[in-house]
Amino acid sequence: MKYPYGISDFKKINTRNFFYCDRTDKIPLLEKSDSLLFIRPRRFGKSLVLSMLENYYDVAKKDEFEAIFGGLKIGRNPTELRNSYFILRFDFSCVDPTGSAEDVKRALFNHINVRIDGFHKFYNYKGFEIPNIEINRDDALYSIDSLVASIRMTPYPVYLLIDEYDNFANTVMMGVQSTGKRYEALVHDEGPLRTFFKSVKASTSGSMFDRVFITGVSPVVMSDITSGYNIAKNIYFEPEFNDLCGFKQNEIEDVLKKIVDKCGFEKEKIQEAVNLMQTYYNGYTFSHAADEHIYNPTLCLYFFEQFEKTCGYPR
Repeated sequence: MKYPYGISDFKKINTRNFFYCDRTDKIPLLEKSDSLLFIRPRRFGKSLVLSMLENYYDVAKKDEFEAIFGGLKIGRNPTELRNSYFILRFDFSCVDPTGSAEDVKRALFNHINVRIDGFHKFYNYKGFEIPNIEINRDDALYSIDSLVASIRMTPYPVYLLIDEYDNFANTVMMGVQSTGKRYEALVHDEGPLRTFFKSVKASTSGSMFDRVFITGVSPVVMSDITSGYNIAKNIYFEPEFNDLCGFKQNEIEDVLKKIVDKCGFEKEKIQEAVNLMQTYYNGYTFSHAADEHIYNPTLCLYFFEQFEKTCGYPR
């Protein structure tokens, strides 16, 4: 079996026969709200969820739908919104948190500008003929406004995906030098992160950013942004999304049965391995109404890969 340890590319996983626990049945539930905030620990599969949404909604991947989703739950009963959006994706873990508040602002603006420029080039290359988007190197919010103006002249709205929205802000918050001043300069008053989300909020009112999905590890930064972006629905405690990331007990047992059989162990080895994984990788519950604990997916994939390769447990 091929395990996608360290891989968060949904298309690659599902077109190259990697191990995948199907969560595409969550897509109709996610469509019930236009702007969502989803919180999980680091290395818990959030980026893979974003990649799933990107592949499902991207209008440029309409011809690939069957190849990517044909064998999955949503492929048998897709929603009306599939492949009907331009996808704009930011990854704030790429923003350098070092230096002064002005340095961090510059890094944030550079990231936004690069992604908008790449967005424009990609969709024009795919033949969608998006009008020119003016990139302002000194003011990424101007670039966003220009993107919105250009999108208005096309038949498709934007689905905005923001990965690790709080990554660089959390790093600044946990720093030791001028922490309070740097953090406040980023998220309070007219700080760049707050004004960025104000710009996104304004763009949703005109339906150009028709849908927004944001991931992070903590709601603290979003709380500090306050009215800058108060339209996101927090879904991280809702029981139906408890297993949107992570593995369930029966999924763990199914994989271990196959490995134990391949290695020629007695059946008793299955429960031994289950007990070991429960001790180290289980115990996550993200809703008081959830009916089971969730396993950390990254650690489980490492365990599976090592167990199958060596027929022994990782150290």
